[in-house]
Amino acid sequence: MSPRSALRAQRPVETANEFAADIVSGLSAKPKHLPPKYFYDLTGSSLFDRITTLPEYYPTRSELGLLEKYAPEIASLFPPASTLVEFGSGSSRKARILLGAAASVEAYVPVDISGDFLRDDAARLRRDFPHLSVIPVVADFTAMTELPAEIAAKPRAGLFPGSTIGNFEPHEACAFLRRAGGILGAGSVLIVGVDLEKAPDILYRAYNDAEGVTAKFNLNLLVRINRELGANFDLAAFEHHAFYNAERHRIEMHLASTRRQKVRIGDTIIDFRAGETIHTENSYKYSVASFQALARGSGWSPLKVWTDGLFSVHALRMAQD
Repeated sequence: MSPRSALRAQRPVETANEFAADIVSGLSAKPKHLPPKYFYDLTGSSLFDRITTLPEYYPTRSELGLLEKYAPEIASLFPPASTLVEFGSGSSRKARILLGAAASVEAYVPVDISGDFLRDDAARLRRDFPHLSVIPVVADFTAMTELPAEIAAKPRAGLFPGSTIGNFEPHEACAFLRRAGGILGAGSVLIVGVDLEKAPDILYRAYNDAEGVTAKFNLNLLVRINRELGANFDLAAFEHHAFYNAERHRIEMHLASTRRQKVRIGDTIIDFRAGETIHTENSYKYSVASFQALARGSGWSPLKVWTDGLFSVHALRMAQD
């Protein structure tokens, strides 16, 4: 887990038909998998908020510490009279730190797929930053192609915090970075939060906390499927498994069937072998060098990196035309 996804920060809204189709398709595949965006019903969002405060889960705490410590230095990279665009803004908690230090930013564009949540947060931002033009955009940032016309003439900077980049497969991360470059424009700056490779035991504890909150978060996906799709998952017959895949440099989260069983979802019957898993999420970990290489391959030049040894915040610049 990273924010642990736009995926988390976005709190997606989807139709019942889309939800059902994605669940049946994913569980009928080999190997079984489910999109991590479906973690975020009300219970899942609440559980994730608890995860970010756990002593074992360092990413949120580390990133906030870096942003608070280096906000003036980061903000100095934003051009005069610029617009700050945050991809998958969620609560805008991290953007607020930079906005407080960035007198050069005249407009803030939070992009999020949850319209009601986004509008409520935008209203609070306008109260707290009366000089700032706040222009929320309700969109899936992985698919958007343009920004509001009223900021078309302004120079832009981007923000993509929370290590959400780690929830993408590397080729998807490249695609997002290229898309962000197209949206922000030549010469723009992008600030990205990236979780770092580290000792496997630290990673293991971050995704297997002593209170079992992450396990509840993972299993809540089955609770949601039961409630919304009338399925009959027996939660006692599934276990939370999270481990570091060293070969692929990623944490994997799974739900493992503890016995041979059949699960009904509407008219569909899903067979599980004992030990078979549902792959629910990945969280890729990078070295500073490996992320900078990925950024260069996506058209960005590394400018600066700030790190506490656990987490990193990267400043990138898009190549000039």
